[in-house]
Amino acid sequence: MLAPKNKTTAADALVVLSTVALTSLVGALLYLARDLLIPLALAALITFLLAPLVTRLERWLGRVVAVLLVVTMIFAGTGAVGWVLTRQIIDLATKLPSYKENITAKLRTFQIPKGGAFSAFSKTVEEIKKELPGGTAAEPAPTVTQELGKPTTAVTAPQAAPPAALPVQMVEMSKGNPMDLVQSMIAPVLGPLGTSALVVLLVIFMLFQREDLRNRLIRLIGQGRISATTRAMDDASQRVSRYLLMLLVVNVTYGIAVSIGLYFIGVPNAILWGGFTAVLRFIPYVGPWIGASIPILLSLAVSSSWLMPLLTIGLFVVIELLSNNVMEPWLYGSSTGVSSIALIVAAMLWTWLWGPVGLVLATPLTVCLVVMGRHVPRLSFLSVLLSDEDALTPAEDCYHRLLTVGGHDEVEFVESYLKENSLTALYDAVFIPVITAAEVDARHDSLDQDHLLGIEQSLRDIIEDLVTRPPESKTEADAAPMPPCRVCCLPARAERDELAASMLAHLLQQQGSEAWSAPGKVVAGELIGLLEKADADVVCISVVEPSTVIHARYLCLKVRAQFPRIKIVIGLWGVIDGAAEAAKRLRDSGADEVVFSLADALVQIAKLAPLSLEPMTPAPIPANDDERLAALHALQLLDTDAEPVFDRITAKLARVFEVPIALLSLVDRDRLFFKSHTGLPEDLAQSRQAPRDVSVCGHVVAKNEVTIIEDLARDRRFASNPWLKERGLRFYAGVPLRAPGGQPIGTLCLLDTKPRPFTARDQRHLQEYADEVMEEFARRAAVGNS
Repeated sequence: MLAPKNKTTAADALVVLSTVALTSLVGALLYLARDLLIPLALAALITFLLAPLVTRLERWLGRVVAVLLVVTMIFAGTGAVGWVLTRQIIDLATKLPSYKENITAKLRTFQIPKGGAFSAFSKTVEEIKKELPGGTAAEPAPTVTQELGKPTTAVTAPQAAPPAALPVQMVEMSKGNPMDLVQSMIAPVLGPLGTSALVVLLVIFMLFQREDLRNRLIRLIGQGRISATTRAMDDASQRVSRYLLMLLVVNVTYGIAVSIGLYFIGVPNAILWGGFTAVLRFIPYVGPWIGASIPILLSLAVSSSWLMPLLTIGLFVVIELLSNNVMEPWLYGSSTGVSSIALIVAAMLWTWLWGPVGLVLATPLTVCLVVMGRHVPRLSFLSVLLSDEDALTPAEDCYHRLLTVGGHDEVEFVESYLKENSLTALYDAVFIPVITAAEVDARHDSLDQDHLLGIEQSLRDIIEDLVTRPPESKTEADAAPMPPCRVCCLPARAERDELAASMLAHLLQQQGSEAWSAPGKVVAGELIGLLEKADADVVCISVVEPSTVIHARYLCLKVRAQFPRIKIVIGLWGVIDGAAEAAKRLRDSGADEVVFSLADALVQIAKLAPLSLEPMTPAPIPANDDERLAALHALQLLDTDAEPVFDRITAKLARVFEVPIALLSLVDRDRLFFKSHTGLPEDLAQSRQAPRDVSVCGHVVAKNEVTIIEDLARDRRFASNPWLKERGLRFYAGVPLRAPGGQPIGTLCLLDTKPRPFTARDQRHLQEYADEVMEEFARRAAVGNS
């Protein structure tokens, strides 16, 4: 990979040094002020968890009552759980001595048999230790002493065993003031109790003043950037609150499942171990293992066989798998936004700074840091280091692979990208940004010419390979075919423009058009000559930065002067700055449309494509047409005068949907009879009928379903319909009207002289009006039968 030729300035070095110094200062403050910061962090964590519940309750109870009620509920629940667990601990303490024989039997099974390989090894080690200088082998006690050169037998009286040694600290305390002893026993308890009381007090005040605290933080941190700071705090609050709530649900569910499982297995004090594992699971990574170890050891002590320990191990394995792979993905929904490796490192860091409490707070605090990095530009490095987002965008990843000489990783990247994205997205979001980045780097001398040509050649090879493949992506294969069109894609100036033009030509070919791209090294005069031979319907001029609008404008003027009736589309691929002004200048130069992505180019070219010259498709005749006609004639609606009940509906339709024409039509054997109409031309209003084979309503009755055609001129069935072209109709929306027996007999439809969209909501409203008409049909049929 070619290294960029950047020069480190003194200013850059100062920035690096200041960043290191600031990071060290923050770390030192976090460590030295941990006694103050830990209660604040715990209180904020609990406030995040309780705030949604308090917000809901205060709508009916008021803030003061809601806060006190929630805090009381938490105290009561914690006290009840503590009382139950305390009783379980006392019960366990009374039962432990009875498990001594089972423990001894289990330990004997693990004794190393005498005479085995391990015994021989241990004996050899002991002998070597005796032979070494300064060996630790005990010397035999002398029994004979030499005095004045004569042996004398030494008789030693048996010595009494020394008294059991008391702990030094207890001995010293026993000699001192009794108040010191009491103080030393109570002080370790008062510390955590005082911290707990402080946390509870902070939680109450934070819940009371949470909006005021939020506003002060916005003003303090925002520094005038209120919008960005608000978004950051809302994002952090939402992520942390959801994480804590779902973590609580998962851990409580986990503890309940463990208690039930241990109870049926026969492990004593199952409630104690369920609560124990639920609490320890708040500690990431190591908590579940610690929680599972004690019940497993207890099952070894309780059971005289190996069945209970094995069942206990299996229980924890199954519940852990279900929790990690089913419960957590289902309940968490979106992730916390922090990568797995970042969570591990953060757990280590916060544990080093704040001890066990830091391990519990690691995930929420890291989530807050990631959110700050996303919304505060100066802290963006935190998002890069800690978030679970991809470090490189797809375009940057592809560019990196192309820069790796001889790696050919770009082919693997393309294959992987196309499994989840369309070919259009690959070209628009990856290849064009890669071309632009390579050109910019080449102009800044960060990329030499050989590497630039190599990247362009690699992209050209990939495009040629993709052209030879059939469309595999669902998006490409299921795309509506474009009207028959001949498109010539012209590069504005350079080979980068030719690459973009070949991408567009490939996409057009995928949609059934006849498209091709011209070489990039051909001058403007030669391109005009190619157009004369090509007889194209649409010309698309491709411009990739750093090519400029001037090149596209010059070529557009040339093409417009030579071919005044040809449609011209100019693609400014990847242009963002000054897009509106550039589009205006190019339209003034003769361009019909200016687009900024290949996807938009496909849409605009389809609009500019000539109308279909295929023969008109007449309205089909359904198989049950005789039955349908009999039901129509039975209602006696044909060749009757206009009726106010129907005229009100068509007039309301024209007004509500803002269309010039609304019809209630009945499809006879060879004609279309207009029972009610609004906005029809004079001749049709007088005759009140039209041929069935040229009508769109005939297609609706044959299909017996709602039909929406947003542009009749772009539909192969109706583009050459003489009756529609004569009336200048471009839009149609029709709902079938059915007789009481269910036979389609007509339509309630809307027509317009210009194309227009028609949403699903519009379809529902039109169907409701059609239901009113069919209710009137049913009422009349009931009256006629009576």
